Amino acid sequence: MHGRENWSSHMAFVMAAAASAVGLGNLWRFPYLAAKYGGGIFLLTYAVLAATLGFTLLVVETAVGRRTRLSPPAAYRSLSPKWQGIGWLGIAAPAIVLCYYNAVGGWTVKYLAVYAERVFRGGEALDAVKSGELFGGFISGGSYAPLACGAIFAGCTAALVLAGVKKGIERSSKILMPILLALCVAVSCISLSQPGAAEGLEYYLRPDFSAFSWKTVVWAMGQMFFSLSISLGIMITYGSYMRKDDSICRSVLRIEMFDGAVAFLAGLMIIPPTYAFLGPEGVQSQGPGLMFIALPAVFSRMTLFGAEIGDIAGLMFFALAFFAALTSCVSTMETVTSSLRDCTGMRRAPAGTVVAAVMGAALVPISLCYVKDGFFSGDILPGMPLLDFMDFAANNLLMPACGFLTCIFIGWIVGPEWVISETEADGSRFRFRRLFSFTLKYAAPIAIAGIALAYTLKQLDWISM
Repeated sequence: MHGRENWSSHMAFVMAAAASAVGLGNLWRFPYLAAKYGGGIFLLTYAVLAATLGFTLLVVETAVGRRTRLSPPAAYRSLSPKWQGIGWLGIAAPAIVLCYYNAVGGWTVKYLAVYAERVFRGGEALDAVKSGELFGGFISGGSYAPLACGAIFAGCTAALVLAGVKKGIERSSKILMPILLALCVAVSCISLSQPGAAEGLEYYLRPDFSAFSWKTVVWAMGQMFFSLSISLGIMITYGSYMRKDDSICRSVLRIEMFDGAVAFLAGLMIIPPTYAFLGPEGVQSQGPGLMFIALPAVFSRMTLFGAEIGDIAGLMFFALAFFAALTSCVSTMETVTSSLRDCTGMRRAPAGTVVAAVMGAALVPISLCYVKDGFFSGDILPGMPLLDFMDFAANNLLMPACGFLTCIFIGWIVGPEWVISETEADGSRFRFRRLFSFTLKYAAPIAIAGIALAYTLKQLDWISM
């Protein structure tokens, strides 16, 4: 068994874990879901769920990691060999996410390059048609550009993980998180300065209780899992590097505050200007294409003090998207690498190299799966090319299964007191014991089962969401 590295400080753990949580889920998924499902009421629902269910599950995973000092498969095996399957589920999901996240990260590389060129060389404004043509031509045009951009992104990810916990992950988090927050604030200020943005801001912030429905809860809960990296094994892995004298509860609260702040700022960056330029129906109908198709068209119409600043805003936003995707992908690769090390006894360099090689091999079919009539094109399931299928398998099947079984195992077999005692190892007192136990044993598993059922029925076209 390899020696376990430690974070150098409490804030190092918080910054690294927060950087892991802050990803494209905040910048891309959160704004379009908030726009579609009621704005302010979605924001309020998400905040309540994150403070209850999200907090409980993050505390559980962090406690499992610190108590066992192991990555997911080995951690659950040490607790009970009969339940070690949870650990393998906990590593299967991040392994799948890691493979396709590099492809999506490659998209941010492409747009970063596009806007960098536009800032220095200029070019015709990207309206809705041209931005759609840019994205469609990039992913399905038949060139190897998606593979090349994905390889650049994957190379950055591998370099940081191979550098180690302190020199790679911790050091990069201390640099990237302040940059992320600064870019978020800067782009938000530009967005809010646009004519008509005030109406979009009101839509985003004012809860409209008439827009509340079960769909709001389901999507907010799904976003919470996606955004906070719950059931991906990441918090178990990062928790295993945590020192005993650091407070788990205080750390989780700070992680949620960082993650929530970036998600909130992402909404400020995107919803008010999109609302201003595309109107209420336009902002609600964008869906997943919001980031790569609608936003470039919005940026092209941005001005500040009479000057056109769309290209600068676009460059800043996609730099932000690149860094956010990178920090998330680093944590996912670290989880897979750490698990491989615990299971085989390999050192970091060879284990990381093996994982990087698998990433590179998987990147080829995934990055080229949208190429029209290409070798890797075609649906795995109806309406699901390879990347979409992998996203569905990880987020709709493996993560809910892992989260549900974790609640059953820790809540009913091991017992909530096991987690509570670990949170008090630093000498602090765990408050809200009864609420924590109730959430872990009852509320969380029911909620997770509800999410999985709703997503599955939606995928089968049995319900509309």
